[in-house]
Amino acid sequence: MSTAHEDPRVTDYALGELSGEELARFEAELAESELLREELAGVKSTLGALREELGSEPKPALDAPRRERIAEQASQGAPKPKRRLRAVAFAAMTVTAAAAGAMLFVTTQGRRAEVASVSMDKAEGKEKGTLGPGTAASAASSEDMPVVNQGQRFNRDAYDAFADNPFVRVATDPRSTFSIDVDTASYSLVRRHLRDGQLPPKGAVRIEEMINYFTYVYPEPTGDRPFSVSSEVGAAPWASGHRLLKLGLKGKHVAPADVPGTNLVFLVDTSGSMSDENKLPLLKQAFSLLVQQLDAVDRVSIVAYAGSAGTVLPPTPGDQRATILGALDRLSSGGSTNGGEGIQLAYELAKQGFVKGGVNRVLLATDGDFNVGVTSQSDLVDLVEKKAKTGVFLSVLGFGAGNFNDSTMEKLADKGNGNYAYIDTLNEAKKVLVEQATGTLMTIAKDVKIQIEFNPAEVSEFRLIGYENRVLSHHDFNDDKKDAGEIGADHTVTALYEIVPAGGAPTGPGNDPLKYQAPGTPTGKAARGELATVKLRYKQPAGSESQLIEVVVRDTDAKESDDFRFAAAVAELGMLLRDSPHKGSSSFADTVRLASSGELDERRREFVDLVRTAERLKR
Repeated sequence: MSTAHEDPRVTDYALGELSGEELARFEAELAESELLREELAGVKSTLGALREELGSEPKPALDAPRRERIAEQASQGAPKPKRRLRAVAFAAMTVTAAAAGAMLFVTTQGRRAEVASVSMDKAEGKEKGTLGPGTAASAASSEDMPVVNQGQRFNRDAYDAFADNPFVRVATDPRSTFSIDVDTASYSLVRRHLRDGQLPPKGAVRIEEMINYFTYVYPEPTGDRPFSVSSEVGAAPWASGHRLLKLGLKGKHVAPADVPGTNLVFLVDTSGSMSDENKLPLLKQAFSLLVQQLDAVDRVSIVAYAGSAGTVLPPTPGDQRATILGALDRLSSGGSTNGGEGIQLAYELAKQGFVKGGVNRVLLATDGDFNVGVTSQSDLVDLVEKKAKTGVFLSVLGFGAGNFNDSTMEKLADKGNGNYAYIDTLNEAKKVLVEQATGTLMTIAKDVKIQIEFNPAEVSEFRLIGYENRVLSHHDFNDDKKDAGEIGADHTVTALYEIVPAGGAPTGPGNDPLKYQAPGTPTGKAARGELATVKLRYKQPAGSESQLIEVVVRDTDAKESDDFRFAAAVAELGMLLRDSPHKGSSSFADTVRLASSGELDERRREFVDLVRTAERLKR
């Protein structure tokens, strides 16, 4: 394989010019090569900066000379937009700082570029407003801009690329190890894209988060265990002869009256990029819903950050709702985004109001467009990981589109011992911050890891569906220093495995036989009819040593439950949207049939509607 700086596919991929098998091969290499990922991030950064300066729409009006120039170019044959963009992109890399003197006034759909202060007369049918400082100006004149189709919009949303988990042969490696994940952001992001009339980027489709957006019926935990473990096995709808294993975890129920005192810090992004209605205005409504759930034993602080961070509200009793809501209402957007400084100040306030034995949490609400101060993703993640060890956890709420940094926000929530949700509507805010408030805020088990060992007498191959960025090395399972996922009160966590029964047709060419050793010989326990053994390790929220749970899975050929079929339907939609190499016979019609085969609540009915929307867009 070529090194990243020698591989032209990096730029092709960033511009969306790869397709088919070439795209699949490159994404597989991308998942394994840090060098490729670094090169891709650099190219995307350059393209993003260029696109922001060029704007997302053409000028609303053209003078006569420009119209004549465009007509002349059209008669000669216009260049292909993507190739022109490539040329401009690489030319932009050589622009010097001296070029920063000129200003490019751009109106974008969904986000105003922070390049200059502009006042426009509404009476002439134009927007009146002020754009904040902080973005480097461009020396390019409008005559140098490539021709952009009317309605075309550049998008700076950032998602990590990854390849679907492959099938693994039990004879080669019978174990699968991963960290649990209770994030749900992917489903909301997919919904937003589909409602906007576009298929979501593959990086936005994380199947485990889509499945875990929904709740399933699992038994309550017993004894002093913080969660229960259950399993169900049935037919894999998209692959004849294959089986599907559904593992379920259910966090213990905690009544609202039993929730200990909460110490919450609202860390609010008030930069210029947050001015859209689906950002800061929706954010304020969302936090207002949460404030209504608090009482005198709770504490709320508010930190706002733009070019610099500041305390908007010191630790305040939760029953002083008028004071808290007033502080929220006064928040306004403007300036660049200094997320690192805001995070540090938020943890300082959390330390001041720390509730021993209670809930201590920072709630970061942002579009993730950090561009001032600590902007390196790795540095931000390191900062949050260190702060999590103080007993203050971080949850992330994402808002908006156009410059949405999903990649950074997912990692911050992961290393901050919190969860990550995307708020696209007020109803979603109610789900996360009212209906599921105890699960969002109260952790009952941390560093939860799963290791499953498949029986070679029953299973030939297996693959974990989703959780691609949660896979762990097998030795990490017994390493208590290894960070993993958290479970909140009342949370349910679901994982699916596709299984090829022993004797089934192999899914691929496999590996050459080993020269110096032979595969292990099954023990007598393999003859018991057990499909697999599941082991889980977890720590108490304030603990440092893990505890072990072990359960056996059997394939009983029992009738599949409604929850089983619905979870399979969600997985099918995810595979279709990702164009997964493992989608088999999946179809949108089959997804609708599976999802509709049981009782449907409002959210499951919405899912069926989204499947139909995705089918129309695919056509």
